Order: sequence, then C-alpha cells, then structure tokens
Amino acid sequence: MKYFETKKARIEIIPMIDIMFFLLVFFIMVTLHMIPNAGLAARLPTSSTAQAMPKPQITLGVDKAGLIHYQQQTLSAGQLTLMLRARPQPDQLQVTIAGDRDTSLQQLMRVMDACRAAGVTKVGLAAQAASGS
Repeated sequence: MKYFETKKARIEIIPMIDIMFFLLVFFIMVTLHMIPNAGLAARLPTSSTAQAMPKPQITLGVDKAGLIHYQQQTLSAGQLTLMLRARPQPDQLQVTIAGDRDTSLQQLMRVMDACRAAGVTKVGLAAQAASGS
C-alpha cells in the first residue's frame, strides 16, 4: 500500500534563494536611502584654479536670495552661529560654503562672519573647475 509509505523530508531550496535575493535587494535599497544626501542644488561659480579638497565636515548652501541651507534646513546667520558653537571643538571644524553663481559677495561674507563668530577658522568656498582653458 502506497498510502502508508513514509516519505523523506525535503528542504526546498528555490524559495529560500528567492527570499535571500529579496532581502539582499531590500537591504541595498534601505542602505542607499540612509546615506545622507547633501545634494545642494546650486550652480557653482567656475574657477581656473579650483582644486579637489578633502570632504568637509559641514557643507552650507547659500542661494541667490541669501538663505543658508544645511541638511534640508534653512538657517539664519544667528542660528548658524549657535549651531556651530554647539558642536564640539568648533575651531577644528571644516566648513565649505557652496554659494550659487548668482549669490552676492555680501551674502557669502555674512555666512563667513557667522562661521567665524562661532570660532570656525577653516572655511572654504566651493567652485567648479573651469572647462576648456
């Protein structure tokens, strides 16, 4: 009688592989969304002497209207000074200011003054290398 015969237990491997691939894709997508996005939408000015710098600790964006952007926040100069002072060792911070091409020099100086008032001494300006010299 075939009804009472014992069958050997089998582990189906194909569904397990499907689940592992699904988990792999899931973790890759989650990891990509966890990477902080400092995508500042700015048209940087060009410079023939622009050089690559090490990654700054803080990147600030300054738009045409003079608004200061840091990690999806809009800050005033006073708020920027307080935020930088709250950091440990503000004199060791490296701050890069990415000003839009149409940002006035006065607005950039206002941001630099706010950084200096917090004790930051390493301030740089972001620029694109000029093409076709």
